[in-house]
Amino acid sequence: MARRCAVTGKRPQFGNNVSHANNKTRRRFQPNLQDTSLYSDALGQMVRLRVSTHAIRSIEHKGGLDSFLLDAKDAVLTPDVRRVKKRIALARRAAAAEESALGVS
Repeated sequence: MARRCAVTGKRPQFGNNVSHANNKTRRRFQPNLQDTSLYSDALGQMVRLRVSTHAIRSIEHKGGLDSFLLDAKDAVLTPDVRRVKKRIALARRAAAAEESALGVS
């Protein structure tokens, strides 16, 4: 499993450990990835994703998974999340068409 956030694309970064004697050894800074279930209002179900804690905060700030994914660029998202995004868009269109057919404003 790749250490990559499914939503933001965060990956490990590289740098140095620097000792008191100024010796430098290479190290990796791993992203804080969490396996989490996020609720999609359009789909009406939980979606399991492996995302960074930064992404969880960003999703909450945007107002939920649906609004975050619909604003996100496809180039950053993993193929699984792109499929979820497409399902959300289709569900929203179907709900909007149903509302307009019923004449509800």
